[in-house]
Amino acid sequence: MLFKIVMYAIAALLIVGGLLYTYLPLETFNLFIPKDAGSRLLIGDVAYGPDPRHRLDIYAPTEGKGPWPVVVFVHGGSWSSGNKNPYEFVGRALAAQGYLVLVPNYRLHPEHPYPAFVEDAALTIDWATRHASEYGGDQSHVFVSGHSAGAYNVAMAVLDKHYLAALGTDAFAIKGVALLAGPLDFLPLDSKISIDVFGRVADLPSTQPVNFVRADAPPFLILHGTEDQTCYPRNSVSLDAKLRAAGASSTLKLYDGVSHVGIMIALAKPLRSRTPTLADMVVFFTSH
Repeated sequence: MLFKIVMYAIAALLIVGGLLYTYLPLETFNLFIPKDAGSRLLIGDVAYGPDPRHRLDIYAPTEGKGPWPVVVFVHGGSWSSGNKNPYEFVGRALAAQGYLVLVPNYRLHPEHPYPAFVEDAALTIDWATRHASEYGGDQSHVFVSGHSAGAYNVAMAVLDKHYLAALGTDAFAIKGVALLAGPLDFLPLDSKISIDVFGRVADLPSTQPVNFVRADAPPFLILHGTEDQTCYPRNSVSLDAKLRAAGASSTLKLYDGVSHVGIMIALAKPLRSRTPTLADMVVFFTSH
């Protein structure tokens, strides 16, 4: 008990100082950050495919039995790291707003090179449209979202039609896409991460979400921080402009002074007053 009190005190001090993520790894951040009442982990490690990484956690509201609209949230990690476990605070934040939330793992580079992680985003979406009702979800109303590499994965899985078509997915069940700080238009490859992950792809334009915009795409909400030095805001600006030029529905919001990680941890309960990531996502989902 004393240990937990001390850690809460340290977390509170770091929140006040704006240094929380700098000094606390995401796993520790999630462990000690206050979670939303009205939410729960419904079930963990549900298999959505044959690979050991094909597992997802499901979060739900504590009240009622549904059917709740569904949100698939895909984590980041430069396509080569990360897992679903530290994103409990995201799952519970959205569940408390009345959604059934799926947070999946996916296969990672280099063991599983491109496009494995995009295929897994599509596989998760397909699973949601077929099985969410078994857990109280309305599988005809599925929203997809992701941060950083996860935003890329869902953008590609939705915009490049062949991923969902190969699975026979009901793409009309996807009612909206919310992207947080995504790499969406990053040619030429100019970073070690992008070169490592995509440098051996023969057709580089085929790896870019901006090259698959179409008028019949579901509505997009594209969020980015102006101080993002990991994935520059021009990625989101470009995708938004091209979606609207193609006749699709897209809303772009740039948050002044917000970093690459800051836009995502703003989903946590104590940090929402700084950046309205959660509020903007909920307004978007509700409107569609």
